Amino acid sequence: MTITRDNLLTLEAYAKIRKSSAPEVIAHRRRRTVRLGEHITLQFEDETTIRRQIQEMLHIEKIFMEEGIQGEIDAYLPLVPDGSNWKATMLIEYPDVHERKRELARLIGVEDRMFVEVEGHARIYAIADEDLDRENDEKTSAVHFVRFEFPPAAKQAVRAGAQVKLGCDHTNYPAHVQIAPETLASLAGDLR
Repeated sequence: MTITRDNLLTLEAYAKIRKSSAPEVIAHRRRRTVRLGEHITLQFEDETTIRRQIQEMLHIEKIFMEEGIQGEIDAYLPLVPDGSNWKATMLIEYPDVHERKRELARLIGVEDRMFVEVEGHARIYAIADEDLDRENDEKTSAVHFVRFEFPPAAKQAVRAGAQVKLGCDHTNYPAHVQIAPETLASLAGDLR
């Protein structure tokens, strides 16, 4: 299934279920979130998370015209995995403004040093910010969009239950973590 104008809820229908469906969506998003060290979080997107994001944007902006709805779909649809990859929103979080400014300057290029490592396979490095021109010599952005493209053998291994690590080998942010079984089970569904 894919997200189209015809299978989105109307503003009225969404308003009726918005609050009652929130806990389920929050739990789904939490299951698909991986913290890497203290300051980087990856929220792995799928059709459920992106559909909710589109519905939220339509709701908040009160968009009901066909052209506007299609614009939101076109903006967010590239973030839905297509069967051979994982796609994620990468957040770099430092609560203190001065520390954030300093660390974002130290972390230039961190988005390109993110990887997933499937047990028994070579690291798969992130392809970052494909649709954006983000060359900034002074600091990296606090939000990136990354895609991990799986070779067929690694994809099969994940679907067969192999362990997977998420990591970063940037000089100023070396970290890795085993992806939890519940999260990995959800992410494995993206590889079909």
